[in-house]
Amino acid sequence: MASLLQNIEAIKDFKRSFWVANIMELFERVAYYGQAAIVSVFLRDHIHLDEIQAGRLTSLFGALIYSLPIFAGALADRIGFRKAFSIAFLVLGIGYTLLGACGLPAFSGIVANFGIFQTLAVLFIFTAMGGSFIKPSVLGTVALTTDNSTKSTGYAIYYWLVNIGGAIGPLLAFLVGIQYVYFVSGISCILMFIATIMFYKEPERKNVGPKGSGTEAIIGILKNLWEVVTNFKIMFLLMIFALYWLMFWQEFIVLPYFIKDFISVNAPFELISSVGPMGIILLQLPVNFMTKWMRTETALVVGFVISSLCWLIILTSPSIPLIIAGVLVFSIGEQIQAPRFYEYMAEMAPAGREALYQGFSFLPIAIAWGFGGIFGGTAYKYFAKNAHNPGIIFQILFGIGILATLLMFVYTRIYGAKKKEQV
Repeated sequence: MASLLQNIEAIKDFKRSFWVANIMELFERVAYYGQAAIVSVFLRDHIHLDEIQAGRLTSLFGALIYSLPIFAGALADRIGFRKAFSIAFLVLGIGYTLLGACGLPAFSGIVANFGIFQTLAVLFIFTAMGGSFIKPSVLGTVALTTDNSTKSTGYAIYYWLVNIGGAIGPLLAFLVGIQYVYFVSGISCILMFIATIMFYKEPERKNVGPKGSGTEAIIGILKNLWEVVTNFKIMFLLMIFALYWLMFWQEFIVLPYFIKDFISVNAPFELISSVGPMGIILLQLPVNFMTKWMRTETALVVGFVISSLCWLIILTSPSIPLIIAGVLVFSIGEQIQAPRFYEYMAEMAPAGREALYQGFSFLPIAIAWGFGGIFGGTAYKYFAKNAHNPGIIFQILFGIGILATLLMFVYTRIYGAKKKEQV
């Protein structure tokens, strides 16, 4: 009880920049998860690509939007988070709107002239370039506006608000219809572009990114990037997390196909996509309070174990209730490990490179998306659609979860007892 009261008291001390950045992130997640809930079905059933082509595009977009933050984070440290937010939301607003236009009959002739796959690829790349500035800027703001006593709570609040957006996005997708989702996402981001200009104030920092201009600045940024890439401890951790997120993204790749093709064509798969975020909304803060006593390394392993059980639950008897139960269980594991992971990355970041390190924290998600769309689309087409045996996919995903858990356990044995490194 005393711990709960202390966390509530700490929340009162968070600065305005903390709340503005996190609320903007909430709206960006509404935009992102709204389209993520329908992108596979949108590309297959409305643009008329097959599962493998759709998987390539989702992999392209996901890989870029979560890998480019590595570079965008380094740049955001230099230009400031306010400028980074402005660029991001303006590009996202334009990109999502143009992607939505590709699905309308009025624009089909124009798009066909350029090639639908090529046009979509260009638009996904453009949109991802804008979106790449969001995460490192938000997490960098959290890092600069919290201290050691409030950091854990700050990252839990961040993750809680992210998942409010993740729950609202699929709900809006269900309400407005697949063909209009990208327009809603575009409007959400344009509103946040205006909010950035009106409300966001750059937080104070002791150090900034590489000084100088032109070539000197670029060299400084590249040195910082190389410093992280060559740190084995960090890269080993990130590769383990790539396996975890490979499992996660199949909720948006394989499960929508499976629900429509093997359960019911009219099943509200968009709403099922919101179950995980809804569970985090309801449980994130209580879970954070209940697991604060865990060492960070222990929380990571426990989170991996619980999330992996998702696929065993679905495998027992694939149905809507068990899919919902499985997704909810996955989210509980996510709630335990994810905020602690961002906190862990923040603790390793040298002063002035907060956004850079938070940008790298999304490399596992980028790798998982980059491989996950192709993996999920191909596996679904050959095992589920052609061979009518989707159970193999769920068995493989459970195996990936067990492998990730074992590797995480090894990581904690090697590094768990060591103190924070200054890299």
